[in-house]
Amino acid sequence: MTDIHAVLPPATDQLDEISRRLLGVAYESLDAQQRSVARHVAQRTPVARNRADPSTTGSSIGARAADAVAAFGGSWPFVGLFAAAMVVWVSLNAVLAARAFDPYPYILLNLFLSMLAAIQAPVILMSQNRQSERDRLSAQHDYEVNLKAELEIMLLHEKLDSLREQQWNDLLQIQREQLALLKGLRA
Repeated sequence: MTDIHAVLPPATDQLDEISRRLLGVAYESLDAQQRSVARHVAQRTPVARNRADPSTTGSSIGARAADAVAAFGGSWPFVGLFAAAMVVWVSLNAVLAARAFDPYPYILLNLFLSMLAAIQAPVILMSQNRQSERDRLSAQHDYEVNLKAELEIMLLHEKLDSLREQQWNDLLQIQREQLALLKGLRA
């Protein structure tokens, strides 16, 4: 059996009533995120969703490679391997002395380091841009979840206030009936 809220979208007047009551503005004046949250509140559906990791789904090979290069290039194993390669290069050229393939000012080493930096920097920037986009999407999702949670709490407060008011009315009605019974016994 399906829930009617899951089948039928909420009516515009229902959305407008919810947005005016909970957010204090008309539905038409809400931004896209707030409209989405208002629809979720009206339909009583969760905002939270299981998002797959964008670094592995729907990404190009180059984008995934940029992420891998940035992950390895910013790690201690890379620093250790890089330092070891530098020590080996300098030591080998120092030991070979006159027959060294890259004598003391290490011009070939400087060329390789410059080329490595020239390639690695834009690749790391691409990865950082992708991470920024993932962070932005995550922040938007967090905002939607938090806004819906806040609205649901407001609705719970309204329900509790309504129940308390109903209980007071019931209590007053019972007291009126008791007073009427006491007046009847007295007369």
